[in-house]
Amino acid sequence: MTTALAAAGCQTPDLDARLLLAHALATDPGDLFTRGEEPVPAAAEAAAEAFLARRAAGEPVGRILGHRAFWSLDLLLSPDTLEPRPDTETVVEAALDMFPDVAVPLRILDLGTGTGAILAALLLERPRATGIGLDRSEGAARTARDNLARAGLTPRASVLVGDWGAALAGGFDLVVSNPPYITAGEMAGLSREVRLFDPALALVAGEDGLDAYRAIAAGLPRLLRPGGGAVLELGAGQEASVAALLRARGLAVCGPARRDLGGVPRALAARIA
Repeated sequence: MTTALAAAGCQTPDLDARLLLAHALATDPGDLFTRGEEPVPAAAEAAAEAFLARRAAGEPVGRILGHRAFWSLDLLLSPDTLEPRPDTETVVEAALDMFPDVAVPLRILDLGTGTGAILAALLLERPRATGIGLDRSEGAARTARDNLARAGLTPRASVLVGDWGAALAGGFDLVVSNPPYITAGEMAGLSREVRLFDPALALVAGEDGLDAYRAIAAGLPRLLRPGGGAVLELGAGQEASVAALLRARGLAVCGPARRDLGGVPRALAARIA
């Protein structure tokens, strides 16, 4: 399996093969080392071969497994959602730094919630917080509801279908978002894992990649309570442009963007007076 995945251009063929074989055997990946030379049942072998073919064609492991780890969560995926990535945990970290008091009963709005990853992580870390996840996709909203339920967060969260909070009343302490920020021209250059399997609705934001930020920035003065804050995920090279959009709407940008593990400015925080 490993050789075939490496030949197909997979970046982590050993890990991918181990995860896919464990999935086919319905066992934990760590258990593979204790099974030694134990024969693989025919049905599991056929399933593993099918998973291998899908991965070799570019389908991400998380899509094949149907779930992906994020923060301390195990999130269900669907064709309507982005696959959450470690870079987005930078948004969670920046939001927690903005509101460090665990005892404060925050009201949180997650725009473009997708799997519900950011909202769920924040609610886990702030047990007195409540939140709303909003997404333009009904399919994504269903997936987010399922993930919040799996995490036991349904009593403190709801998920709605809508476009960047235009129909919502204000009063939020914190607005977070990982919005679309890819330009239409950049799509062809994305990895096949993203280009072929993440929904375009969650990726593309106009000719300059800033359309979603414009809509979000326009709504923040209405959505945020006085003293409230926002944390937005950034694409590479977008910090200055997004900061300018926020300042134009009267928000104070809170220093330079927080960098992800790769050193890319990834999470931009701002407050309203």
